[in-house]
Amino acid sequence: MGSNKVLSEAEIQEIEKQYDEIIRVCPRCQSDENKALIRKAFDLACEAHKEMRRKSGEPYIWHPIEVAKIVAEEIGLGTKSVICALLHDVVEDTDYTIEDMEQQFGPKIASIIDGLTKISHVFDKESSLQAENFRKMLLTLSDDVRVILIKLADRLHNMRTLESMPAYKQIKIAGETLFLYAPLAHRLGLYTVKTELEDLSFKYEQEAVYNDILQKLKETENKRVEYINKFSQPIIDKLNEANIDYTITGRPKSVYSIWKKMQNKNVPFEEVYDIFAIRVVFNPINSNPEKTQCWMIYSLVTDIFSPKPDRLRDWVSTPKANGYEALHTTVMGPEGKWVEVQIRSKRMDEIAEKGYAAHWKYKGDGADEGELDKWIKKIRELLTNKESSALEFLDEFKMNLFSSEIYVFTPKGQIKRLPKGATILDFAFDIHSAIGNRAVGAKVNHKLVGLSYQLQSGDQVEIITSEKQTPQKEWLNIVTTAKAKSALKTSFKAERRESIEKGQMIFIDKLAELNRKPAAPIYRKLFGAYGITTKSELYIQIGMGTITADDIKKIVLKRSQSKFVRYWQLRVSKTTFRFGKRISPKKDAEQKINKKIPLILAENINEDQYIIAKCCSPIPGDDVMGYITPNNSVIVHKKTCPKAIEIMANYGDKIVTAEWTKHKLMASLARIQLKGIDRMGLVNNVTKVISEELAVNMRAVSFESNDGIFFGFIELYIHDTDDLNNLIKNLKKIKGVDSVVRIEMND
Repeated sequence: MGSNKVLSEAEIQEIEKQYDEIIRVCPRCQSDENKALIRKAFDLACEAHKEMRRKSGEPYIWHPIEVAKIVAEEIGLGTKSVICALLHDVVEDTDYTIEDMEQQFGPKIASIIDGLTKISHVFDKESSLQAENFRKMLLTLSDDVRVILIKLADRLHNMRTLESMPAYKQIKIAGETLFLYAPLAHRLGLYTVKTELEDLSFKYEQEAVYNDILQKLKETENKRVEYINKFSQPIIDKLNEANIDYTITGRPKSVYSIWKKMQNKNVPFEEVYDIFAIRVVFNPINSNPEKTQCWMIYSLVTDIFSPKPDRLRDWVSTPKANGYEALHTTVMGPEGKWVEVQIRSKRMDEIAEKGYAAHWKYKGDGADEGELDKWIKKIRELLTNKESSALEFLDEFKMNLFSSEIYVFTPKGQIKRLPKGATILDFAFDIHSAIGNRAVGAKVNHKLVGLSYQLQSGDQVEIITSEKQTPQKEWLNIVTTAKAKSALKTSFKAERRESIEKGQMIFIDKLAELNRKPAAPIYRKLFGAYGITTKSELYIQIGMGTITADDIKKIVLKRSQSKFVRYWQLRVSKTTFRFGKRISPKKDAEQKINKKIPLILAENINEDQYIIAKCCSPIPGDDVMGYITPNNSVIVHKKTCPKAIEIMANYGDKIVTAEWTKHKLMASLARIQLKGIDRMGLVNNVTKVISEELAVNMRAVSFESNDGIFFGFIELYIHDTDDLNNLIKNLKKIKGVDSVVRIEMND
């Protein structure tokens, strides 16, 4: 590296060691030619970044070095990718050009670095165009998937070093990672990367909850290890008897996946039943197919422990779209605990851990890469749809990322993959948009069904069409796939344009009759009257006849309301409730919000201004974040709210951290759910604890009993989460009450 005044001698020596470390962790970089190329890239990167340091204070070169190591060791890519990882910020941050890269390393490496340079600012700078930039990033899928894989490695290292960033940036970066990067890693088969991205994002989004689950995992670790050993021993004995070459390991469930299960099932940590899991990885015996050996091991396991019938997952016969192959079963272990058992060959295990990259290693063995290629082809189709906006594209893309899959058959026996929950219409559009547009029904397993019928794996489907059929607006509520939604929206776009043009002409003509011209006060009156927020929306409703010419006349000639009433109507139309000063939007917009310091959510309504989001109804004490609206007010969401996660991914530059002060005057509405064994006088005991002992006001109470089990819902006004947690603790003490949990206020 030569002498360097910017770096200390100790830093130079430490950096120099990293070259050997990169070579050590890269099995595909071992030839002399590859080592020489990596050395050349390593030296160039060190020279280019020698005067740069990260926010943490360490030399900047540590970042590309760590990204290169992730690319080689954790994703399993080769020499070209390692070189591109080392140089991924050089063109962006220094005087080197793409032409320099091509001259020194050839066109392929230059092309990948060019792709990385173009997307380097996708989410890393304060841009309000994250959705459009993400779309641009995915366009590189059509060039070289390695661009995305290196970008994922880059994001993983940024997440590992996120503690040096200010809090508002941590929330922004964690939100978009959870929203987009983790599912993208999952879809490309990078299970390990996906799990770590989820856990790190969760750590920064909800630190207290993350630490609580982590602590509980540590406290129960010894017991879990002891239990897994006890569970595994009879399986080990059986595998040894059968002369199978295998390894067996306990598979700890990630913090984020445990939390997700707690949320989805509405259960505490102690009731997440499949925290216990083991993985059996075997070396296949050449004479037997891997699939046969998977089922043989399954048979050995289920001879010892009874399987849960609805928890068998056969991804050996039909692999997932990302190439994942394995056999999963959940069995009843000792002490009445459910344990998940995963069975894989060594090849399946490597593909499961390293995803797309591992396919190349086995390509010569005839491994099927077709499904991943089909998925990438679908993404390209979405990307080339010029009609869809960036945010629409993002929604559609996420549908493709998150969906579980079913397998259905055409009348000729051709297999089609669709997301779980797909309907007849989705199937029709999957074949061709012309078939979808004319579909009137279908025969499923030779029985006539409607367009909204939800398909199941194994169904054989024949679409019935009619030349007289045209796409209907209600179909958007029936279809679930991105392809079907995109095709329908394209069909409706022309109709929408016609309605806008027609509505605008009617509007202008009517105003001319009244001797008025289109102006902001007139639009405001109409927006307030109909809960509309854009001119296009107004014109469409006029064009479709929802708002008539007479309606326009009545509203326009109506006396103006006070500023406050008009402002309040606009607020209510946006389904949010406002705590704060009753001031006009103009004054509101003049107030500047400093994103670098937390917004204090105080109780004093004469000073503070914020809006409580109705979608998640946070109460004082909840972990929250703020979204700065275009008129500079702040909407406060729970960090766990799906809308908040979407905002953090798409509008990271509009995020502000928020903290509650102690609220003792203003009460917030919360809802709790109770469950337990019914008995005489139980409801009376519950209401007495709430209203008399704790002096909490109730808004609504609902109880029902069935077969001796009661369910109850109570809406009540409380000051903060401390009061609510205290109430829940006291209610749990009542005889017969089995569980008390807070549930979302989303009505």
